[in-house]
Amino acid sequence: MAGVVLIAFLGGLAVGSFATAVAHRVPRGISVAFARSECPACGARIAAYDNLPVLSWVLLRGKARCCGARISARYPLTELAIGALFAATVLVYRHDAAEAVIGLVFVAMLAIVTLTDLERRIIPNKVLIAGAVLCLAIALPTDPAGVPERLIAAAAAGGLFFLTALAYPAGMGLGDVKLAATMGLFLGRAVGPAILIALLAGSLVGIALLARHGSRARKMAIPFGPFLALGGVVALLAGDQLIDLYLG
Repeated sequence: MAGVVLIAFLGGLAVGSFATAVAHRVPRGISVAFARSECPACGARIAAYDNLPVLSWVLLRGKARCCGARISARYPLTELAIGALFAATVLVYRHDAAEAVIGLVFVAMLAIVTLTDLERRIIPNKVLIAGAVLCLAIALPTDPAGVPERLIAAAAAGGLFFLTALAYPAGMGLGDVKLAATMGLFLGRAVGPAILIALLAGSLVGIALLARHGSRARKMAIPFGPFLALGGVVALLAGDQLIDLYLG
């Protein structure tokens, strides 16, 4: 099992590198499949040996070889985070290969959403649609009996956030609505703890900003996608246990 977890971690590093590229390209309308990796600072093509997850950043000391521009630490940190989450997902779902794969797709999707929402306040439809299609493509042949629960959870989570967006459009965007619905597809009933954790985390950050900045904090825009992603990861790894604990 240790070997499988290690492979998942290394695979997660590679997916993390791909996720940062997707998060950069999709909001800008750049092709994910055909465009070559380019330096954001000078536009020079990045060689394959300078595009290795984590290792290249360390060897280059966080600077681009072509122009010396600083490379943000978010790239290796994202790669390491996804590697760790891939390893944890495989460990948690070691007895259910299909659910493990669904979980890996979910982690990758959440990583892209978090990066785009933090940088540009955007949750790309293309990323959510791709994630939903992959989830159903895996779930339909491997666990058809569980698909109705996923659909109900998607409708419930999306509907709840849609009503919230109607009541408070300045604080909740339609991107968050669509993300919540997509999370329901992946998590099923565990989307409940995911949303509660997201709301709790968002509230704590809001309280901290109010305490620090006073009334000015009310004008600060805080993307909610990362909080949903946090709740989604916790629910993926321990959602059923949290539900059983609550029911018990």
